[in-house]
Amino acid sequence: MEAKEIAIPSKPIRKFLPQDLIIDSWAKIEPYFVDLKNRTISSVNELEKWLVDRSELEAVLSEDFAWRYIKMTCDTANEELTNSYNFFVEEIEPKVAPLGNDLNIKFIASEYIGQLNQDRYAIYIRGVKKALELYRDENIPLQTKIATESQKYGAITAAMTIEWQGKEITLQMAASMLKDTDRKIREEVYHKIQERRSKDTDVLNELFTELLNLRHQVALNAGFKNYHDYKFEELGRFDYTVRDCYNFHQSISKEILPLAEVSDKERKKALNVEVLKPWDGDVDVQGKAPLKPFNSGAELVEKSIECFYKIRHSFGEYLEIMKAMGHLDLDSRKGKAPGGYNYPLYEIGVPFIFMNSVGVHRDLVTMVHEGGHAIHSFVTRDMEITDFKSTPSEVAELASMSMELISMEHWDVFFKNADDLKRAKKEQLDKSLRTLLWIAAVDKFQHWMYENPTHTVNERMTQWKNVIAEFSSGVYDYTGLEAVRERGWQSQLHIYEVPFYYIEYGMAQLGAIAVWRNYKKNPEDALNKYEAALRLGYTKSIPEIYKAAGVKFDFSQAYVKELADFVKAELDKL
Repeated sequence: MEAKEIAIPSKPIRKFLPQDLIIDSWAKIEPYFVDLKNRTISSVNELEKWLVDRSELEAVLSEDFAWRYIKMTCDTANEELTNSYNFFVEEIEPKVAPLGNDLNIKFIASEYIGQLNQDRYAIYIRGVKKALELYRDENIPLQTKIATESQKYGAITAAMTIEWQGKEITLQMAASMLKDTDRKIREEVYHKIQERRSKDTDVLNELFTELLNLRHQVALNAGFKNYHDYKFEELGRFDYTVRDCYNFHQSISKEILPLAEVSDKERKKALNVEVLKPWDGDVDVQGKAPLKPFNSGAELVEKSIECFYKIRHSFGEYLEIMKAMGHLDLDSRKGKAPGGYNYPLYEIGVPFIFMNSVGVHRDLVTMVHEGGHAIHSFVTRDMEITDFKSTPSEVAELASMSMELISMEHWDVFFKNADDLKRAKKEQLDKSLRTLLWIAAVDKFQHWMYENPTHTVNERMTQWKNVIAEFSSGVYDYTGLEAVRERGWQSQLHIYEVPFYYIEYGMAQLGAIAVWRNYKKNPEDALNKYEAALRLGYTKSIPEIYKAAGVKFDFSQAYVKELADFVKAELDKL
């Protein structure tokens, strides 16, 4: 289907704010906050109208900020774009925060709140109450500082390049060569990558220490003993406890680590090496060339669209719309921030996908992952309240990680060769389990750092070395690479920019495996439930949304074993 045959969405006509509003000063938007703060509400209908107007204001602000962030990450070297982002963070957000709190107070105090449809609004109301509990005026400048400082991580890592065969290449491009069948090339590239990373080890430690101290002060101001306890509340983790996180770590260690150890030993034997080194982890064990699912970002787009059409027609249309609107930036390049994301745009309802594609299989996985987030954005775009669209990460990542596995059933679009298709599926399933180990390690490490806020840099590095060892098989040999091992956590963007947002990937991975298991039994029914769950937005609890998707929100050892056994059985079939 050609892009011209699809309907390109337009922004809804604003009913509260001017259509042509340009946010270049606080004075432009302050009157709308004042209106909401001072407005008389005399009925439940007027309260709902007030909520819709507030939602429109929040959507406009959110989308304005989103574009500033997107443009900055697409070109971190552009000072004008960085300044534009910082203007919003430093001049707009600090003024929004206290007025937003005032609006929360007004809402909760309304005599008509009990007349709202509780089936629709209960989750929203509990979130507003929690925000009121945590709000402190003195935290506004600290949170502004955190927002600007945390973005330095992207600039630091985006500037990392190595020279290879006379060319300057990004670390993402360099990492793709760790799949080269020539072990000497892999080793040389690995050392070049680590040598470059080592140059910023101290800088990244200093940045994290500053962020740690700022976050700890935020927690103290809010009456918590540490940021760990504060953040658990701020993230709105109403449906599970800190103890559940610890149980997750244990379940993953007991059920997934033994499988990884077997896999690592098989890799060592297949490669016929005396010691398995970290540069041996991505190469094909049969000595085959790296999988090449596409040759360019443009081809990745086209094949992803075709793949999504095969899953469900509307899913293909969603990506087609994003392509037509220029909401895709996929190729890696110098100066581009690391990582990948799907940024929801709450007013237009068409999100933006950003990633660093270099033509490897992992890029395909990233694309379908972000595509799952995009589906979520599209199916919730018409919800009347912006907060209904803003789902917790445990739900958001269920959408994306399920799509990684569901789409796998249609990867013949990317791999015409049957053997390559089988290799791709095996790699995906192996990663689905192995990723759980990394997630558990990152989460456990973050718990320790924020529970021990006065730790030294040396203690931090030692703690990571101990934690990652706990979730590693021990088959890989890091002799002579101890420093590399200790700073491994610095490659995880989330630790710097969105602390504690990581275990959600693990919880969602378990849910995604269960969704995929349902899909293999009955594709249409599984997709209907998957989409029905996403359409709930955040109007139900996490367990209720998982139940709507036809799966359990469960990370007990028994459930982890059940799902791991299923994946292992599917791997054996390949």
